[in-house]
Amino acid sequence: MFDRIKRSFDLVRASAQVLRQDKHLLLFPIISAVAMLLVLAAFALPLFGMASFDGVGKGGVYSLAFLFYVVQYFVIFYFNTALVGAVMIRLDGGAPTLGDGLRIANGRFGTILGYAVIAATVGVILRALQERLGFVGRLVVGLVGAGWAVATFLVVPVIVTRDHGTLDAISESTSLVKRTWGENLVGQTGLSAAFGLVYFLLIAAAVGVALLLAPVAGSIAPVLMVAFATVVVLASLACILFHATLSGIYSAVVYRYAAGGNGTPGFDAGMLASSFRQKS
Repeated sequence: MFDRIKRSFDLVRASAQVLRQDKHLLLFPIISAVAMLLVLAAFALPLFGMASFDGVGKGGVYSLAFLFYVVQYFVIFYFNTALVGAVMIRLDGGAPTLGDGLRIANGRFGTILGYAVIAATVGVILRALQERLGFVGRLVVGLVGAGWAVATFLVVPVIVTRDHGTLDAISESTSLVKRTWGENLVGQTGLSAAFGLVYFLLIAAAVGVALLLAPVAGSIAPVLMVAFATVVVLASLACILFHATLSGIYSAVVYRYAAGGNGTPGFDAGMLASSFRQKS
């Protein structure tokens, strides 16, 4: 257990070394988050004028959900592609700029859109299953969703490095995952373990301070509560931002290892192999 925790933080530190060289990589998830908020507003604001969905019907609801998924997924995949593209340039010894990443994403526009459509289709189908099958549906959605996440773990790096169509990119990602990690991938992503601990500590600190301030009388307690809540929210947003950026960096490194079996400076093959056990 302790070896896994240590390995998780080793992976975070190695990914952070790449980020330290190119701090502007943080701009990609920032822009992505802003764009997603705009997309959410564009879909949500018109709904405020509707009393209900009774006149829309199930078909209309699913159509609207599908369109929302397509646009939202496209934004996510587009900026992830830009981020991973910039990271690939850095790992090859270059000095990427924000424009380099966006140029790579623009060059893969059609493939990204196709991937967004496929992901949206999967999302709508899973949502429909969940609603129709109740508890069983939630179990099915959980299992299928986890399988989909594993199979498509390397789609974005494949899109960046290969001149593939959408289906070929998904197929290659699935093949690399099966060949390199098999069923052992789930639950072994070091970044998720490390940041999961960080999020847990943030929540624990928030609960602890709230319990300490609860008995405090006077007008200062609410002020301290608001101030601390603001700090926790900002810290959480910063963690999410770093998590997203480091995940993009890590996926690029993992793809290089999965495709060629070689390590990357700061990510030696031994550390990667011990984090993702080879399928026998």
